[in-house]
Amino acid sequence: MTADSSTRLFAVLGDPVAHSLSPRIQNAAFTAAGCNAVYVALRCDAVHLASVMRTLAAAGGGGNITVPHKQAAARALDQASPLVDATGACNTFFLANERLYGDNTDVAGFTAVARRLLPSLAGRRALVLGAGGAARAAVLSLLQHEAAQIVVASRTATTTRALIDQLDRHRQRISAAAGTASVQGERFDLVVNATPLGLADGDPLPIDLATLAHAGAVLDMAYSATGETAWIRHAQHLGIATAHGHDMLVEQGAAAFELWTGRAAPREIMRAALVGT
Repeated sequence: MTADSSTRLFAVLGDPVAHSLSPRIQNAAFTAAGCNAVYVALRCDAVHLASVMRTLAAAGGGGNITVPHKQAAARALDQASPLVDATGACNTFFLANERLYGDNTDVAGFTAVARRLLPSLAGRRALVLGAGGAARAAVLSLLQHEAAQIVVASRTATTTRALIDQLDRHRQRISAAAGTASVQGERFDLVVNATPLGLADGDPLPIDLATLAHAGAVLDMAYSATGETAWIRHAQHLGIATAHGHDMLVEQGAAAFELWTGRAAPREIMRAALVGT
């Protein structure tokens, strides 16, 4: 489809953003649905984030937010969905009733993928690595589905405390770990990487799973060009069930597509676009 004056422009905003495969899946979805729209990746710093969001939305488009801007994006909104209010993080935005509206499709995306690994999350013990926007979505999903305990480990105590404070009504089920070394020898039904580790070749592992007494399944919210990060290969080598970032990307992207267009997302086409088939 050739772009013209009525083409809607969507973008994923982040820093870094060159790695993003969102343009691949969303452009495939727009084409399949016959939408006059195009999706691009735009590197954006924190200073200009709000103005870029407003410009895209005011022009009839919208987009997604990736690291490290999901919390800043939530603060830029005129109107936030209940999921943004709950997590303090926004990953999807567009114009609604002449106001900049934001939602969080990471929650639905995480839930869909996590329940493929563990059909029931109720009563489970989970370890979430990271405390940014992605981690907040994962923790909220786990709480909504009655996980028994969630341990959050990040590089700094302040970010972990901020996450717990955001979800303070559930504090009895969330605890903070002083880094990954403090959970060695523990047992978890699910281990989640909600950090950017794995986006770049040569990144260290988010955690050495062999140091845990048990890891029932792992879900990596990060992804490489092939989908499988070094951490996912590490888990597979240990015989642990895995789900990688491509699964998450498609599910949260499909939910965003449906918000922008009001149409059912062509999930299989989006998945095929990731592998070039």
